[in-house]
Amino acid sequence: MTRSAEVEALIDLFEAEADRDCPDAETPDVGIIMGSDSDLDTMYGAYEALSELGFEEVTDYDDPPESRFSFETFVISAHRTPELMYAYGETARERGLDVLVAGAGGKSADLPNMTASIAYPLPVIGVPVQEKSLDSVVGMPTGAPLVAVDAGKSFNAALSAVQILSRAHPELEDRLEAYHDGLQDGVGAVSARLHELGTERFREER
Repeated sequence: MTRSAEVEALIDLFEAEADRDCPDAETPDVGIIMGSDSDLDTMYGAYEALSELGFEEVTDYDDPPESRFSFETFVISAHRTPELMYAYGETARERGLDVLVAGAGGKSADLPNMTASIAYPLPVIGVPVQEKSLDSVVGMPTGAPLVAVDAGKSFNAALSAVQILSRAHPELEDRLEAYHDGLQDGVGAVSARLHELGTERFREER
């Protein structure tokens, strides 16, 4: 099968980045990939989670963001661009990535599974974009691990990615704890306001 010029350029980009010897601080830590740009609304949760925890998105490898922690985002189809998927997975570790978040929809949601096999032993967190994708994403055989979240929960997938990274980076543990404390504070504030206003008024003002 003939590759398109766009796919060829991306494969060349991945391979070139794999050959560079860049410091860890200048390479993306998390890779977010999805099978189609139609999955972006669902996968946007991963972007939100990482951004909230202080990660910045890499859009130019020659001009990395100032943040110590960063991520990259690509559309890669397991079925339409298998060679691109292989190139991405095979070069992920050499390009400095430590964990991947992969989302795909439909009943044949193979991108997370295949990427986990190709990028092994790099951890991959699968995101079923739809409920019907769940069985495909979690159906990996023994010996070929893939961590997965519930359908549509890309925000949680990104949080899990940061949890993995935090074992080597205490400052990320601090950020995760601060985020969790914020959630607790939010629940406490809502509970107090519900009690103060009463159910009917709280519902009206919510």
